[in-house]
This record gives sequence, structure tokens and C-alpha cells, in this order.
Amino acid sequence: MAGAPPETTSPRHRPGRRMDRLHARLSTLARPATGFVSQPEPRTIGSYARGRQLIAGNFLFAGDLLAAPQTAPWDLAHPSAEFENEVHGFAWLDDLAAVGDGPARTRAQDWTWAWIERYGRGRGPGWTPDLTGRRLIRWINHALFLLNGQESAASEAYFRSLAQQTIFLSRRWKSALPGLTRFEALTGLIYSGLALSGMGRYAGPAVKALSRACESEIDSGGAIPTRNPEELMEVFTLLTWAAAALSEAGQVAPRPIGEALERIAPTIRALRHADGGLARFHGGGRGAEGRLDHALAASGVRPHALTGLAMGYARLSVGRTTVIVDAAAPPAVAASANAHASTLAFELTSGRRPLVVNCGSGRSFGSDWRRAGRATQSHSTLAIERFSSSRLAPREGNGRMLLVDRPGDVGARQTVGPAGVSLVAWHDGYRATHGLTHSRSLDLGPDGRALAGEDILATVTEADRKQFDRAMDRARLAGIAFALHFHLHPDVDAAIDMGGAAVSLALKSGEIWVFRHDGTAELSLAPSVYLEKGRVKPRSAQQIILSARMMEYAGQITWSLAKAQETPQAVRDLVRYDDLPMD
Repeated sequence: MAGAPPETTSPRHRPGRRMDRLHARLSTLARPATGFVSQPEPRTIGSYARGRQLIAGNFLFAGDLLAAPQTAPWDLAHPSAEFENEVHGFAWLDDLAAVGDGPARTRAQDWTWAWIERYGRGRGPGWTPDLTGRRLIRWINHALFLLNGQESAASEAYFRSLAQQTIFLSRRWKSALPGLTRFEALTGLIYSGLALSGMGRYAGPAVKALSRACESEIDSGGAIPTRNPEELMEVFTLLTWAAAALSEAGQVAPRPIGEALERIAPTIRALRHADGGLARFHGGGRGAEGRLDHALAASGVRPHALTGLAMGYARLSVGRTTVIVDAAAPPAVAASANAHASTLAFELTSGRRPLVVNCGSGRSFGSDWRRAGRATQSHSTLAIERFSSSRLAPREGNGRMLLVDRPGDVGARQTVGPAGVSLVAWHDGYRATHGLTHSRSLDLGPDGRALAGEDILATVTEADRKQFDRAMDRARLAGIAFALHFHLHPDVDAAIDMGGAAVSLALKSGEIWVFRHDGTAELSLAPSVYLEKGRVKPRSAQQIILSARMMEYAGQITWSLAKAQETPQAVRDLVRYDDLPMD
């Protein structure tokens, strides 16, 4: 899974790691499982391209690429804790299984039994609740793939290790942080408790715990505290797996699990663009291709329209165009370890092609990129120079950067009518620093071919005006510099047109969009980056910037994005993204 591991390297969590190691070693004293109660069905989806790369000895995890043919992942010098976690989580088994040939099976078997030999006695970094849950799911999902042709001694070692990991997880799942990591740990425990002989006693308590987590961590609107769309998809997927495993074992998933699926399904559908990818907000990416469709189909939840915001996001969708806007307050401080200062940022996708995007999470590219990706300037919204709409600061004594000084007043109104879909949203994230409130209006036309926008910065109260005056004094009356950022997908070919009054945007589908503005700001094209998981380095991109200075208590900029008149209503676009680019 793509979920973030607990912060296990901080001093605060070192006692937890010591307890993990203790229980990992105690679990080796338990009686092993002897086989499966029922034949497990594989549900995880891997990447054929990534599987071929692994067979060739190219290990790409957490943004680092190590080329080491004929080398087991355990023999590599892991460049980061994130790299090490991904290796020990065994999600790469999905990729080898997607290839499914002899060399892929050989790698899977050799590397799995090497892990058992080296780490199976409770040693090593892989013994945390979330990683153990992730590993159990893969080992059970791909049991036939792993056990094919193995001798009895190898099979015994495999089942003995499965039992030990199950017992460890039964004792340590409570130490997993609430959220995705706990869902992952509990789903792994349910999987192994239902599938393995002699482990059935662990399934019932895990199912009850998962039911409680559904009630406490998924709200009435199908949202999770982090507001991360990709994380919500992962939670949804885990719940579908748990429900399917219970069904195959002749049991019915408890009502809280089914109700959680019912709540999440319409929300996650609303967070998808026209191309099927998720909106990239608060540390989340587009999601693995096909995973969401598979999970939605497996859930059995019938599609129905969602009214209002979806997990705090507004969706404007007409024809082939989707616009998704972050229209709510950022996650609360406790849930903001991966959150971004992205209030009122939007993404726009036309058909199968992203046009306007956010830079995304730089987590896999190191701490500097991670912090840069969280700044307001890395999102398609208005940003005051050198300030973000929420500020980052370390909290809890462990060095984690959390969002503090968040906007206190965030609101949105959405209307649908014959003229299209409209949104008015606002936030006061710059009130404390500059006395300014940002308001954004978006209107998507009735045919989806044009998006009109207006951004306003203004003081609202007398106290705001005094704060603005103080900010002007600090700026020596030169004005408050701000800019609108429109980050473009790397596949968009942009060029300034009409003597600097517009920007022409060509998509690989053949569509042409044109960006225009009212002339009150300075237009420029500047470098940007697209931070995408599964790559070794950020992708180069461009951004449209409208720069201006606030000299009075209010100012506004209007702009538009529209398809060129010669662009047809529907474009046949069959080209798919590369499955796993390496650069």
C-alpha cells in the first residue's frame, strides 16, 4: 500500500520500536500454522512494467533507484527509511505476480525465503504493525505464486512465518497510529486470521476493532481527518478486501464496515477527474491506475450523486471537463503531518489529459522537496509573496512539520444552473499576517469548454485594515506582492501568445486551450515541477503566473481558461500514460 508509515524513527516512538522487537521475538515461540483453511484469492493489482524492472535488478522505491542485477533487496544498502519500509512491506510482490513468468516467480520465492531466513526470528526493521499487515496481505494473496514448486521444508517455513507475524500483529496492532496504518494492520490480521489454520481466534477481535475504526475515523460524509484523497482510496480498498475475505469465509461483514463503504464510495468518486486519476491534494497522488475502479466494483456500492462538498472539495464537472477545488480548512494540526497549504487551489482535467495541476507531494524526493511541495506557491491558487495560507512548524518534539496558523474562516457556495456550475469560496489565511481575505469565484460553462475565474484580496473589518496598514509599513509602502499560480501538467505545451495577453496551451490529445486575463497583473511563464511518485526525480513543467501588488484595501484579478474555437467538442484520445517511467 502507499500509506505513510508511522514516525518510527523519532525519539518519541523508540519505546514502541523496542516493544515491536520484543513481541516479534516472542511470536517465534508460538505454534506455527500448517496451511490454509481456504484457498486465498489474490486481490492486489501490480504493475507489469515495475515487475519487469525488478527482474532486471532495478529497485525503484521511495524515489530512489538502485541498479543491482542478481541481488536480493535485503543485500542492498537502503538509501532511506522510506525505501527500507517499501521493501519490507512486500507490495512489490504484486508487481512480480503481474509478470507471472518463471523469472518473476524465482525472484519472488528467493527474496521471500531470504526474508524469512534473515528477519523471520523477529529481527530487522520490518516488524511494525502496518508493514506486517501489508506483508501478510501480499503473502496470502500470492500464496500459489510463492508456493508453486516448493519443497515441504520451504512450505513449513512459510507457514511458520505467517503464524508468527499474525501473533505479533494481534499483540501490536493497537500501537499503529490511527488512520491508514491502523486500517492496514487490522486488515492484515483479518486476512491471516481467516485464512490460516489455527489462527481463527484472532479474526473476530480484529473485525470488531476494524468496525470501531470505521465509526471513529470515517465521518458521516465519508471523509478521513487527513483529507488526502489517495489515502481515502487506500482505506476504501482495504475495507473492500476485508469484507471480501469475510464473505469468502462464510461470514458477513459487520454493519459499520458496510456503512463505511457506503459513505466513502460517493466521496471518492467525486474526487476523481475525468481521466480517472484522483485530485492531488494534502500529500496524495493520482493513485495506481485501475485500483480505484477495482475497489469500487468490488464494494458493490451503487453510484449516486453527492450534494455539497466531498471531504471538503468542490467538484465542478460539465462534459469532458472536471475542476476539483480545495474548498475547506486544512486538516487539523494532529492530522496535518502530510498536509499542504492548498486552500482554494484547483486542478482541471480535460478528457484524459490533466491541464492545471498542483505540484504534488515531494515526500519521495527528500525533505527539501517535501517542504516545497507543501507551500501555497506550489499549488494553483493565490499566494502572497514569501507567505503560505497556512504555516508549517515543528510540533510534538519529534521534528514533524505540522500545519499551524491555519485559516479560521473557510467557506464555499456552489450552484448549478443553465449557465453551468459556479463556486464562490473564501479563506482568511492571510488575515493574521496582512489583514487580507482571499475570495475565489469559478464558473464552468454549460458545455465545459470555458472556466472563468476571479480572485479578490480584501480587508473585511477595521482591524483588518489596521493590520494591512502595518504590513504596508513593513513593505515601505511598496505594496503587498502576490501572484496567482497556475501549474501546468508536464505534458502541456505552453507558449505566450497575442503579444503577451494570453497563453496558448496544447494538450497531447490535440486540444488547444487559451488562458487570458484582464490586464491588471503581469503575465509570465515560469518553470515549475511535477512531483510524482514512482520517479527518480521531479519532472520539469511550467506555470502561468499573474503577478501584482496590493496598494489599496481591495484588489481583484479576473482570468479565463477556454478551449480554442477550432478545438472539437470531443477528441479521440487513446494514448495512455507510461506505466512506470524511470526518469
